[in-house]
Amino acid sequence: MNFDEILSLIGGFGKFQKILYVWICLPQIFLAFHMLVSVFTGAVPPHLCRSSWPSAGAPASSNFNFSHLSAPGGQPDLSCSVPLNHSIAVSLDSGHPTGSCQGGWEYSKETFQSTIVTEWDLVCDSASLNNVGSSIYMLGLLVGAVVFGSLADKYGRRIVILLNLAIQVIFGVGAAFAPNFYVYTALRFMIGTSISGVIMNAFVLGTEWTGSKQRMLAGIITDYFFGVGYILLAGVAYLIRDWRKLQLAISAPGFLFIFYIWVLPKSARWLMANDRQEEAWELIRKAAQMNGKPLTKQLEICQVYKIEEKTEEKKKYSFIDLVRTPKMRKHSLIVFYLWFANVLVYYGLSLNISDFGMNIYLTHMIFGLVEMPARTITLFTLNRSRKISQLAFLAVGGTACLLTIFIPSDLSVIKTVLAMIGKFGITASLSIIYVYSAEVFPTIIRQNGIGIGSMCARIGGVLAPMLYLLRSMSPHAPMVLCGLCPLLGSVLTLLLPETANKPLPDTIEDVEGSDLSENGGLKQVVFEKDVVGSTRIDC
Repeated sequence: MNFDEILSLIGGFGKFQKILYVWICLPQIFLAFHMLVSVFTGAVPPHLCRSSWPSAGAPASSNFNFSHLSAPGGQPDLSCSVPLNHSIAVSLDSGHPTGSCQGGWEYSKETFQSTIVTEWDLVCDSASLNNVGSSIYMLGLLVGAVVFGSLADKYGRRIVILLNLAIQVIFGVGAAFAPNFYVYTALRFMIGTSISGVIMNAFVLGTEWTGSKQRMLAGIITDYFFGVGYILLAGVAYLIRDWRKLQLAISAPGFLFIFYIWVLPKSARWLMANDRQEEAWELIRKAAQMNGKPLTKQLEICQVYKIEEKTEEKKKYSFIDLVRTPKMRKHSLIVFYLWFANVLVYYGLSLNISDFGMNIYLTHMIFGLVEMPARTITLFTLNRSRKISQLAFLAVGGTACLLTIFIPSDLSVIKTVLAMIGKFGITASLSIIYVYSAEVFPTIIRQNGIGIGSMCARIGGVLAPMLYLLRSMSPHAPMVLCGLCPLLGSVLTLLLPETANKPLPDTIEDVEGSDLSENGGLKQVVFEKDVVGSTRIDC
């Protein structure tokens, strides 16, 4: 009897698992806060060089109309014009030569009391630093996925989750008191590593305690809580307009998670695989008792678990096997691109909502609300077809993003609606790729495939903030890329197999078929199925 069969006897998603998911889902709200707070803390208000005031006695920024300095769509444009003769009219209307700002910058406080941009003057010549800082944060997500993934396999899911919750709160609070932009960026990098550590291992911990029939639903539950955090952030940021106070407000509550030391369980499956049977049995008995399905007398007697070892020599597999054979190479490269494109566009839209010309708080809340139906609809489409679902949502997302470039800037509502539809399609597609990729890769290299796919996704996250540096080439360039990348992914999805309601492939032979080309000839290659690791009760 393997562990999944034990779960079915004690309850695959009973009271024990439901309480576990409460503990797993609560941090997701704060993860969303940290992931998206730069929308507000890194916002660029309309600004003007102080030496550009039309008179010697400069008016207070609150009394000056900055609206004429912004290009359509809400992005500062003429704000960087610094007239040599201190005349705004000459600079903006007749193209008088401009110079660098010597008197410092004045910022509109109509929307924000302060941001990192207003505090450290990250505008005009220094504007790219803001995007680089966001990319460094995303790089932290990549580093965290690699480092804490391996640490969790070695030391367990629970301890790594607790460690990352501590890192998140310490460095999050520290960021609120950062003395300069470079220290702030370094602290945000560490927060990024902790985000990956929590998201990845919380999902794995929940999956390892959940029965096979409920895993897809349980995984999407965590996504809902991320969406709740997405929506709540708009309200928190609306009430707290100072970036340091906002950063403190989303970080300090993390100290409350100290009680997880006493309530968050270990993974019995991981304990069992690491020859810690007594601890595993203690947790299994506790879960069975809470679910109202106490262990039978036979199972109480059989309290020694063993990992079956094959007597014959096992073939070792690596990431090279993902691209060694023709079909596997094609499937792998397509899935890696889908991970990259989904995350690139998801964060490209989420982190740059000020481009759509509407109130930034309202737009952020709308984008958060879109997450809910997008996650929900996948529950109804996935069981029908993984392939068509992935293809359709990518096409919807890409087409909607492309259409925004044809909408005049003064029709900001229509532009926002199209961007919202694009966000809907990409969010749904991102939910599907988690399930789809796990079914495309065969068992013997599935972990390698998902791991590299996750790395490609993080590369997309690193590049997402940099998308908007392309506005110097063309104001439409970011949305053109946000449209073309998913559409290309939609076409490539046609080359993937349908996996809905089909058995999972176990070997590369299952993917390739029996005839594989080798050195120009045909040769039948048999790959043994890796059934090692099946955990059974020794009775």
